[in-house]
Amino acid sequence: MKRTRIEETFCPVARSLNIIGDWWSLLIVRDALAGVSRFGEFQKSLGIAKNMLTARLKLLVEEGVLQTQPASDGSA
Repeated sequence: MKRTRIEETFCPVARSLNIIGDWWSLLIVRDALAGVSRFGEFQKSLGIAKNMLTARLKLLVEEGVLQTQPASDGSA
């Protein structure tokens, strides 16, 4: 079944699902809401490949779902 893109709809739920519709992104958002904030923490929690995690985090930041911020300990 082909998935239909619904970015033109006025429904905020439909637009959000269009962005985080894949299961990795949804799990990343779940972990972020639970307090996970470091790349390594996401990777350990989800068991996701680095390249996949990087791509999903980049998309979520570009779409404004997540935002980046410097680590409190001064590390990257």
